[in-house]
Parts: sequence; C-alpha cells; structure tokens
Amino acid sequence: MIFLMDLQMMLLDVIYFILRNSVRIVLRPRTKPIDGELVLITGAGGGLGRLFAQEFTKHGAEVVLWDINSSCNDETAKLVHENGGKAYTYTVDVTNREDVYRNADLVRKDLGRDITILVNNAGVVAGARMLDCPDLLMERTMKVNCHAHFWTVKAFLPQMKAQNHGHIVTIASVLGLFSTACVEDYCASKFAAVGFHESLAHELIADEVEGVKTTLVCPYIVDTGMFEGCKIREEVELLLPPWSPSTAWSRP
Repeated sequence: MIFLMDLQMMLLDVIYFILRNSVRIVLRPRTKPIDGELVLITGAGGGLGRLFAQEFTKHGAEVVLWDINSSCNDETAKLVHENGGKAYTYTVDVTNREDVYRNADLVRKDLGRDITILVNNAGVVAGARMLDCPDLLMERTMKVNCHAHFWTVKAFLPQMKAQNHGHIVTIASVLGLFSTACVEDYCASKFAAVGFHESLAHELIADEVEGVKTTLVCPYIVDTGMFEGCKIREEVELLLPPWSPSTAWSRP
C-alpha cells in the first residue's frame, strides 16, 4: 500500500515536470547571465561539485572551491584552469562554523570582492543501517548536509543583501522529498536542507530583498560512490536506476 501511494505521488510529479518542460520548449525561460560572477562551491573536490565548477567557468564566472580534501580540490582547479577558467582553492571543514567564517573573510581579503553566488553542494552519507551506524557518522551527515548551510549563508548573505545582488543554490536531493531504506541520516539531513532553503526563500521575500535569488535542486540518486549502502526498492530501481554525475548534470 505504501509503495502504491509513493508510486502515485511520483507519477503525479513526473506528469507535472513533463508538462512544465513541454511548455518550456515553446516558452524558453530567461537564463540568468553569470559572466563575471564570483561563485563559491562547497564540496568542489569531486562529483557534482567538480562539474559545477567546470560549467560555471564555461559561462564566464570565476569559482572559489571549498573542500576538506585539498588534493581533490586542487584537481578540480586544475581542470578549470585547463579550460581557461579562474579558480581559487581553500581547504575548509564546512561543519566547523569558525572555519567557515574565517575562510569567508580570507576569500574577501584575497580576492578583494564578495561572493555573489553560493552553491551549497557538500554532502556525505554514512551508508549503513541506523542501528549499525556509529553515532559520530550520523552526526557528521547532519553537520555537512544541513548545519553547514546555516554557516555558509550567514557568512555570505549579509553582503548579498547589502548589495541587493546574489544567488543561493541548495543542492538537496530527491531523498529530501521521498525516503528509501538504509539512509536515514541522509534523508533526514536532506529533508532539513529543503526546509531550510524554502524558509530562507520566504524570508527574503518577506524582507523585500528582490536582488537575491534562490534555487533549490533535488537531483535523483547520483552514482558518485556515496550511495553504496543505499537500498532502493527493486520495483523502483528497475524503472529509475541511479544516475551518473554527467546524466544528473544534463537533466533539465
């Protein structure tokens, strides 16, 4: 019965997006120019974060790359530079608010300008059943996938509001809208990220801050190695297997 209810909700969503995208084929939405913008991407050392960095620079933006893994972060910067883009790397633990605030100030000092687009992309998952999962790993998932959004937004939103110009992007997940087995920590953190983002968007509207925009992204399960312990229902996986990172990027 639960599966049938989930399937019904999923089919309604699919129909909605098919209709919406069919309309967009005729009435193309106005794309936002990002030439000259300074984009900060968390979790830039691999997966979607690396793709984001490359795509933003293709369209004329400069990127600030934050990741806790300096070697992977440097590799992303190398790929950006090879394509003629500008990238600046910082080794940051986004779960540590003092580290976030310190590096935010360092970025302003080093580059002499403020971040105009913030992409909260960093994400982790324990990948174990709840009763088998160490408490520290579950806490880590909540800190990276949810708490870090508070620290980064608090670090950069004041300048965006002062200039009435900016954009905050939250990379959540379809598992922040629907749940599956063996990733309780991830589902809880992404549900929280969705709630945080939607509340923030309403706050900006209430404050009449018209120049700061928000975008919530909820991709399907992406095969980046994070979800090795995730158990998708067999009947769902037959129709919707996990996406590759490149497939997730190319989806409308």
